[in-house]
Amino acid sequence: MTHPLNPSFALTDPPPVMEARRWLEGVTHPADRPLINVSQAAPVDIPTLGLRQALADAALNNPEAHLYGPVLGLPALRAEIASQFSAAYGGKIDPTEVAITQGCNQAFCAVLATLAGAGDEVILPTPWYFNHKMWLDMTGVVAVPLDTGATLIPQAQDAAALITPRTRAIVLVTPNNPGGVEYPAETLDQFRDLARAHGLTLIVDETYRDFDSRHSFEMGGRPHDLFTDPGWADTVVQLYSFSKAYRLTGHRVGSITASHARLFQVEKFLDTVAICPNQLGQIAALWGMQNLRQWLAGERDEILSRRRAMVDGFGALKGWKLLGCGAYFAYVEHPFDMASDALCKRLVTDTSLLMLPGTMFQPAGSEAGKRQIRIAFANVDVAGIVEVFRRLAAFHP
Repeated sequence: MTHPLNPSFALTDPPPVMEARRWLEGVTHPADRPLINVSQAAPVDIPTLGLRQALADAALNNPEAHLYGPVLGLPALRAEIASQFSAAYGGKIDPTEVAITQGCNQAFCAVLATLAGAGDEVILPTPWYFNHKMWLDMTGVVAVPLDTGATLIPQAQDAAALITPRTRAIVLVTPNNPGGVEYPAETLDQFRDLARAHGLTLIVDETYRDFDSRHSFEMGGRPHDLFTDPGWADTVVQLYSFSKAYRLTGHRVGSITASHARLFQVEKFLDTVAICPNQLGQIAALWGMQNLRQWLAGERDEILSRRRAMVDGFGALKGWKLLGCGAYFAYVEHPFDMASDALCKRLVTDTSLLMLPGTMFQPAGSEAGKRQIRIAFANVDVAGIVEVFRRLAAFHP
Protein backbone atom coordinates (compact mmCIF):
# COMPACT_ATOMS: atom_id res chain seq x y z
CA MET A 1 0.00 0.00 0.00
CA THR A 2 1.32 3.42 -0.94
CA HIS A 3 1.03 6.08 1.75
CA PRO A 4 0.62 9.73 0.70
CA LEU A 5 3.75 11.81 1.22
CA ASN A 6 4.41 15.49 0.88
CA PRO A 7 6.79 15.62 -2.11
CA SER A 8 8.98 18.17 -0.34
CA PHE A 9 9.62 15.64 2.43
CA ALA A 10 10.41 12.96 -0.12
CA LEU A 11 13.12 15.24 -1.51
CA THR A 12 14.58 16.01 1.95
CA ASP A 13 17.63 14.04 3.05
CA PRO A 14 17.34 12.05 6.30
CA PRO A 15 18.90 13.53 9.48
CA PRO A 16 22.67 13.00 9.09
CA VAL A 17 23.40 12.16 12.74
CA MET A 18 20.73 9.46 12.71
CA GLU A 19 22.02 8.19 9.36
CA ALA A 20 25.57 7.94 10.72
CA ARG A 21 24.40 6.04 13.79
CA ARG A 22 23.01 3.37 11.50
CA TRP A 23 26.58 2.73 10.33
CA LEU A 24 27.22 1.28 13.80
CA GLU A 25 24.63 -1.45 13.41
CA GLY A 26 26.26 -4.88 13.41
CA VAL A 27 29.74 -3.46 14.02
CA THR A 28 31.70 -4.84 16.97
CA HIS A 29 34.59 -2.76 18.26
CA PRO A 30 37.63 -4.44 19.86
CA ALA A 31 37.91 -4.16 23.63
CA ASP A 32 41.17 -2.22 23.27
CA ARG A 33 39.67 0.11 20.65
CA PRO A 34 36.31 1.38 21.88
CA LEU A 35 34.19 3.61 19.68
CA ILE A 36 35.03 7.31 19.75
CA ASN A 37 31.97 9.25 18.60
CA VAL A 38 32.83 12.64 17.14
CA SER A 39 29.72 12.89 14.99
CA GLN A 40 27.44 15.06 17.13
CA ALA A 41 27.99 18.46 18.70
CA ALA A 42 25.86 18.09 21.80
CA PRO A 43 27.08 17.90 25.42
CA VAL A 44 26.61 14.48 26.99
CA ASP A 45 27.48 15.62 30.52
CA ILE A 46 24.53 16.53 32.73
CA PRO A 47 23.95 20.06 34.08
CA THR A 48 25.68 21.28 37.22
CA LEU A 49 24.32 20.21 40.60
CA GLY A 50 23.07 23.71 41.37
CA LEU A 51 21.13 23.88 38.14
CA ARG A 52 19.64 20.42 38.71
CA GLN A 53 18.60 21.50 42.19
CA ALA A 54 16.93 24.59 40.74
CA LEU A 55 15.07 22.34 38.30
CA ALA A 56 14.00 19.99 41.07
CA ASP A 57 12.81 22.86 43.25
CA ALA A 58 10.75 24.29 40.40
CA ALA A 59 9.25 20.88 39.63
CA LEU A 60 8.29 20.33 43.26
CA ASN A 61 7.32 23.77 44.43
CA ASN A 62 6.34 25.95 41.46
CA PRO A 63 2.84 24.98 40.24
CA GLU A 64 3.11 27.33 37.23
CA ALA A 65 6.06 25.31 35.94
CA HIS A 66 3.61 22.58 34.95
CA LEU A 67 1.12 24.81 33.14
CA TYR A 68 1.00 26.58 29.81
CA GLY A 69 3.05 29.75 29.84
CA PRO A 70 3.34 32.77 27.56
CA VAL A 71 3.79 31.78 23.91
CA LEU A 72 6.91 33.95 23.51
CA GLY A 73 8.42 32.76 26.79
CA LEU A 74 8.76 33.68 30.44
CA PRO A 75 9.03 37.46 30.89
CA ALA A 76 11.89 37.06 33.39
CA LEU A 77 13.99 35.05 30.93
CA ARG A 78 13.24 37.41 28.04
CA ALA A 79 14.28 40.35 30.24
CA GLU A 80 17.47 38.61 31.36
CA ILE A 81 18.49 37.86 27.78
CA ALA A 82 17.74 41.43 26.72
CA SER A 83 19.79 42.82 29.61
CA GLN A 84 22.79 40.52 29.26
CA PHE A 85 22.90 40.65 25.46
CA SER A 86 22.58 44.46 25.47
CA ALA A 87 25.60 44.65 27.75
CA ALA A 88 27.57 41.98 25.90
CA TYR A 89 27.06 43.47 22.43
CA GLY A 90 27.09 47.14 23.39
CA GLY A 91 23.62 47.77 22.00
CA LYS A 92 20.02 48.18 23.08
CA ILE A 93 17.73 45.15 23.06
CA ASP A 94 14.27 45.38 24.60
CA PRO A 95 12.63 42.36 26.27
CA THR A 96 9.82 42.63 23.70
CA GLU A 97 12.50 41.95 21.05
CA VAL A 98 13.29 38.52 22.55
CA ALA A 99 11.32 35.29 22.18
CA ILE A 100 12.00 31.88 23.71
CA THR A 101 11.73 28.73 21.61
CA GLN A 102 11.97 24.96 21.98
CA GLY A 103 15.65 24.96 21.07
CA CYS A 104 17.52 26.89 18.41
CA ASN A 105 16.35 24.66 15.56
CA GLN A 106 12.78 25.72 16.32
CA ALA A 107 13.96 29.33 16.44
CA PHE A 108 15.27 28.96 12.90
CA CYS A 109 12.10 27.26 11.67
CA ALA A 110 9.88 29.89 13.29
CA VAL A 111 11.76 32.81 11.75
CA LEU A 112 11.96 31.22 8.29
CA ALA A 113 8.26 30.39 8.40
CA THR A 114 7.55 34.12 8.69
CA LEU A 115 9.97 35.04 5.90
CA ALA A 116 9.75 32.56 3.05
CA GLY A 117 7.32 30.20 1.37
CA ALA A 118 7.51 27.62 -1.39
CA GLY A 119 9.52 28.91 -4.34
CA ASP A 120 11.26 31.67 -2.39
CA GLU A 121 15.04 31.60 -1.95
CA VAL A 122 17.38 31.77 1.03
CA ILE A 123 21.16 32.05 0.71
CA LEU A 124 23.09 29.48 2.79
CA PRO A 125 26.90 29.48 2.91
CA THR A 126 28.43 26.06 2.26
CA PRO A 127 29.32 23.91 4.05
CA TRP A 128 25.92 24.44 5.64
CA TYR A 129 24.30 23.27 8.86
CA PHE A 130 22.20 20.37 7.62
CA ASN A 131 19.08 21.10 9.71
CA HIS A 132 18.85 24.55 8.14
CA LYS A 133 18.94 22.95 4.70
CA MET A 134 16.41 20.30 5.74
CA TRP A 135 13.85 22.88 6.91
CA LEU A 136 14.13 24.81 3.67
CA ASP A 137 13.71 21.60 1.67
CA MET A 138 10.68 20.47 3.69
CA THR A 139 8.95 23.81 3.17
CA GLY A 140 9.73 24.11 -0.53
CA VAL A 141 12.10 27.06 -0.05
CA VAL A 142 15.10 27.00 -2.38
CA ALA A 143 18.44 26.88 -0.57
CA VAL A 144 20.93 28.86 -2.67
CA PRO A 145 24.47 27.68 -1.84
CA LEU A 146 27.13 30.33 -1.24
CA ASP A 147 30.58 28.79 -1.67
CA THR A 148 32.96 29.89 1.08
CA GLY A 149 36.11 28.61 -0.63
CA ALA A 150 39.32 27.68 1.13
CA THR A 151 38.83 30.06 4.07
CA LEU A 152 35.26 28.93 4.87
CA ILE A 153 34.47 32.63 5.38
CA PRO A 154 31.58 33.82 3.18
CA GLN A 155 32.06 36.98 1.14
CA ALA A 156 29.28 39.56 0.80
CA GLN A 157 30.21 40.36 -2.80
CA ASP A 158 29.75 36.70 -3.71
CA ALA A 159 26.36 36.66 -2.01
CA ALA A 160 25.32 39.81 -3.89
CA ALA A 161 25.64 37.92 -7.17
CA LEU A 162 23.15 35.31 -5.92
CA ILE A 163 20.34 37.70 -4.98
CA THR A 164 17.21 37.50 -7.13
CA PRO A 165 13.67 38.87 -6.76
CA ARG A 166 12.83 35.63 -4.89
CA THR A 167 15.56 36.02 -2.26
CA ARG A 168 14.20 36.56 1.24
CA ALA A 169 17.10 36.06 3.63
CA ILE A 170 20.78 35.28 4.14
CA VAL A 171 21.78 32.87 6.92
CA LEU A 172 25.14 32.99 8.74
CA VAL A 173 26.34 30.71 11.54
CA THR A 174 29.23 31.96 13.67
CA PRO A 175 31.21 30.35 15.20
CA ASN A 176 30.37 28.10 12.31
CA ASN A 177 28.77 24.69 12.28
CA PRO A 178 30.23 22.66 10.60
CA GLY A 179 33.29 24.71 9.66
CA GLY A 180 34.39 25.88 13.10
CA VAL A 181 35.52 29.24 11.72
CA GLU A 182 34.71 32.49 13.51
CA TYR A 183 33.46 35.21 11.18
CA PRO A 184 35.20 38.60 11.45
CA ALA A 185 33.04 41.49 12.65
CA GLU A 186 33.67 43.21 9.30
CA THR A 187 32.13 40.24 7.48
CA LEU A 188 28.94 40.53 9.50
CA ASP A 189 28.81 44.28 8.92
CA GLN A 190 29.14 43.75 5.18
CA PHE A 191 26.37 41.16 5.12
CA ARG A 192 24.15 43.45 7.21
CA ASP A 193 24.69 46.27 4.74
CA LEU A 194 24.03 43.95 1.79
CA ALA A 195 20.83 42.61 3.31
CA ARG A 196 19.60 46.09 4.19
CA ALA A 197 20.30 47.43 0.72
CA HIS A 198 18.16 44.66 -0.82
CA GLY A 199 15.40 44.60 1.80
CA LEU A 200 16.44 41.15 3.03
CA THR A 201 16.72 39.67 6.50
CA LEU A 202 20.13 38.67 7.86
CA ILE A 203 19.78 35.69 10.20
CA VAL A 204 22.80 35.14 12.46
CA ASP A 205 22.84 31.83 14.35
CA GLU A 206 25.11 32.23 17.39
CA THR A 207 24.51 28.87 19.03
CA TYR A 208 28.25 28.59 19.81
CA ARG A 209 28.95 32.20 20.75
CA ASP A 210 30.01 31.28 24.30
CA PHE A 211 32.99 29.33 22.91
CA ASP A 212 34.41 31.98 20.57
CA SER A 213 38.20 31.90 20.93
CA ARG A 214 38.60 35.62 20.21
CA HIS A 215 36.30 37.19 22.77
CA SER A 216 35.26 36.52 26.34
CA PHE A 217 31.98 38.23 27.21
CA GLU A 218 33.08 38.22 30.85
CA MET A 219 36.11 40.33 29.89
CA GLY A 220 34.12 42.79 27.82
CA GLY A 221 34.85 41.44 24.34
CA ARG A 222 32.22 41.01 21.64
CA PRO A 223 32.33 39.11 18.34
CA HIS A 224 30.47 41.71 16.26
CA ASP A 225 28.90 45.15 16.32
CA LEU A 226 25.50 44.39 14.80
CA PHE A 227 23.57 45.43 17.89
CA THR A 228 25.41 48.75 18.21
CA ASP A 229 23.48 49.85 15.12
CA PRO A 230 20.35 51.66 16.39
CA GLY A 231 18.43 50.29 13.40
CA TRP A 232 19.55 46.66 13.82
CA ALA A 233 15.98 45.38 14.14
CA ASP A 234 15.04 46.35 10.59
CA THR A 235 17.46 43.77 9.16
CA VAL A 236 19.06 41.46 11.76
CA VAL A 237 17.64 38.38 13.48
CA GLN A 238 19.84 36.59 16.01
CA LEU A 239 19.34 32.98 17.11
CA TYR A 240 20.79 31.41 20.26
CA SER A 241 20.76 28.08 22.10
CA PHE A 242 21.03 27.25 25.80
CA SER A 243 21.80 23.60 25.04
CA LYS A 244 25.56 24.02 24.70
CA ALA A 245 26.21 26.65 27.36
CA TYR A 246 24.32 25.00 30.23
CA ARG A 247 24.02 21.37 29.05
CA LEU A 248 20.27 21.71 28.57
CA THR A 249 20.00 19.66 25.38
CA GLY A 250 17.05 17.61 26.64
CA HIS A 251 15.15 20.64 27.91
CA ARG A 252 15.04 22.40 24.52
CA VAL A 253 15.53 26.11 25.12
CA GLY A 254 16.58 28.61 22.46
CA SER A 255 15.92 32.25 21.70
CA ILE A 256 15.20 34.71 18.90
CA THR A 257 16.26 38.34 19.06
CA ALA A 258 14.36 40.30 16.44
CA SER A 259 12.04 43.24 15.89
CA HIS A 260 8.77 43.36 17.78
CA ALA A 261 6.96 43.20 14.43
CA ARG A 262 8.82 40.01 13.46
CA LEU A 263 8.05 38.37 16.80
CA PHE A 264 4.36 39.22 16.40
CA GLN A 265 4.42 36.91 13.38
CA VAL A 266 6.68 34.34 15.07
CA GLU A 267 4.10 34.06 17.84
CA LYS A 268 1.62 32.60 15.34
CA PHE A 269 4.06 29.82 14.47
CA LEU A 270 5.00 29.02 18.05
CA ASP A 271 1.42 28.98 19.28
CA THR A 272 0.56 26.49 16.56
CA VAL A 273 3.45 24.05 16.94
CA ALA A 274 4.23 24.19 20.68
CA ILE A 275 1.81 26.61 22.43
CA CYS A 276 4.64 27.61 24.78
CA PRO A 277 8.28 26.75 25.42
CA ASN A 278 9.24 24.15 28.02
CA GLN A 279 8.60 25.82 31.36
CA LEU A 280 11.18 23.90 33.39
CA GLY A 281 13.77 24.40 30.69
CA GLN A 282 13.21 28.15 30.76
CA ILE A 283 13.57 28.21 34.54
CA ALA A 284 16.84 26.32 34.18
CA ALA A 285 18.11 28.70 31.49
CA LEU A 286 17.29 31.72 33.64
CA TRP A 287 19.05 30.20 36.65
CA GLY A 288 22.06 29.42 34.48
CA MET A 289 22.28 32.96 33.14
CA GLN A 290 22.09 34.40 36.64
CA ASN A 291 24.42 31.96 38.43
CA LEU A 292 26.81 30.19 36.05
CA ARG A 293 28.80 32.89 34.32
CA GLN A 294 32.08 31.92 35.99
CA TRP A 295 31.39 28.22 35.46
CA LEU A 296 30.67 28.88 31.79
CA ALA A 297 33.99 30.69 31.47
CA GLY A 298 35.65 27.49 32.68
CA GLU A 299 33.72 25.46 30.11
CA ARG A 300 34.95 27.83 27.41
CA ASP A 301 38.54 27.38 28.58
CA GLU A 302 38.19 23.60 28.35
CA ILE A 303 36.77 23.75 24.84
CA LEU A 304 39.59 26.08 23.80
CA SER A 305 42.16 23.59 25.16
CA ARG A 306 40.58 20.88 23.01
CA ARG A 307 40.64 23.22 20.05
CA ARG A 308 44.38 23.69 20.54
CA ALA A 309 44.84 19.92 20.66
CA MET A 310 42.96 19.59 17.35
CA VAL A 311 45.07 22.29 15.69
CA ASP A 312 48.29 20.71 16.94
CA GLY A 313 47.18 17.23 15.91
CA PHE A 314 46.34 18.15 12.36
CA GLY A 315 49.55 20.12 12.11
CA ALA A 316 51.42 16.86 12.59
CA LEU A 317 49.11 14.48 10.67
CA LYS A 318 50.54 13.81 7.24
CA GLY A 319 48.28 14.47 4.27
CA TRP A 320 45.30 15.87 6.16
CA LYS A 321 44.44 19.58 5.95
CA LEU A 322 42.67 21.55 8.66
CA LEU A 323 40.25 23.96 6.97
CA GLY A 324 38.62 25.42 10.08
CA CYS A 325 38.61 24.83 13.82
CA GLY A 326 36.59 26.50 16.56
CA ALA A 327 33.75 26.10 19.04
CA TYR A 328 32.89 22.39 18.89
CA PHE A 329 34.23 21.59 15.41
CA ALA A 330 37.20 20.79 13.26
CA TYR A 331 36.48 20.74 9.53
CA VAL A 332 39.13 18.94 7.54
CA GLU A 333 40.16 17.71 4.13
CA HIS A 334 41.24 14.07 3.91
CA PRO A 335 44.04 12.79 1.62
CA PHE A 336 42.48 9.57 0.31
CA ASP A 337 41.20 8.60 -3.13
CA MET A 338 37.62 7.96 -2.06
CA ALA A 339 34.56 10.06 -1.26
CA SER A 340 34.19 11.16 2.33
CA ASP A 341 30.94 9.26 2.90
CA ALA A 342 32.60 5.97 1.93
CA LEU A 343 35.67 6.91 3.95
CA CYS A 344 33.68 7.67 7.10
CA LYS A 345 32.01 4.25 6.90
CA ARG A 346 35.47 2.67 6.63
CA LEU A 347 36.68 4.64 9.63
CA VAL A 348 33.87 3.12 11.71
CA THR A 349 34.89 -0.43 10.95
CA ASP A 350 38.67 0.02 10.68
CA THR A 351 39.38 2.61 13.40
CA SER A 352 36.21 2.77 15.56
CA LEU A 353 35.83 6.48 14.80
CA LEU A 354 32.40 7.90 13.97
CA MET A 355 32.46 11.26 12.19
CA LEU A 356 30.36 12.97 9.53
CA PRO A 357 31.37 13.32 5.88
CA GLY A 358 31.37 16.63 4.08
CA THR A 359 28.77 15.22 1.68
CA MET A 360 26.25 15.86 4.47
CA PHE A 361 27.12 19.58 4.52
CA GLN A 362 27.39 20.36 0.82
CA PRO A 363 25.05 20.28 -2.21
CA ALA A 364 24.57 16.92 -3.90
CA GLY A 365 27.52 16.02 -6.10
CA SER A 366 29.84 18.60 -4.53
CA GLU A 367 33.47 17.70 -5.17
CA ALA A 368 34.48 19.66 -2.07
CA GLY A 369 32.09 17.63 0.08
CA LYS A 370 33.70 14.40 -1.11
CA ARG A 371 37.03 15.56 0.33
CA GLN A 372 35.77 17.00 3.62
CA ILE A 373 34.93 15.66 7.09
CA ARG A 374 33.48 17.28 10.22
CA ILE A 375 34.89 16.25 13.59
CA ALA A 376 32.88 17.37 16.65
CA PHE A 377 35.27 17.30 19.61
CA ALA A 378 33.15 18.73 22.43
CA ASN A 379 32.72 15.31 24.06
CA VAL A 380 36.31 14.13 23.66
CA ASP A 381 38.93 15.33 26.13
CA VAL A 382 42.52 16.05 25.17
CA ALA A 383 43.61 12.46 25.84
CA GLY A 384 40.78 11.25 23.61
CA ILE A 385 41.82 13.68 20.89
CA VAL A 386 45.35 12.29 21.01
CA GLU A 387 43.87 8.81 20.51
CA VAL A 388 41.82 10.04 17.54
CA PHE A 389 45.03 11.20 15.86
CA ARG A 390 46.83 7.96 16.69
CA ARG A 391 44.11 6.01 14.92
CA LEU A 392 43.97 8.36 11.92
CA ALA A 393 47.75 8.16 11.50
CA ALA A 394 47.60 4.35 11.52
CA PHE A 395 44.73 4.16 9.01
CA HIS A 396 45.63 3.05 5.48
CA PRO A 397 42.69 2.25 3.18
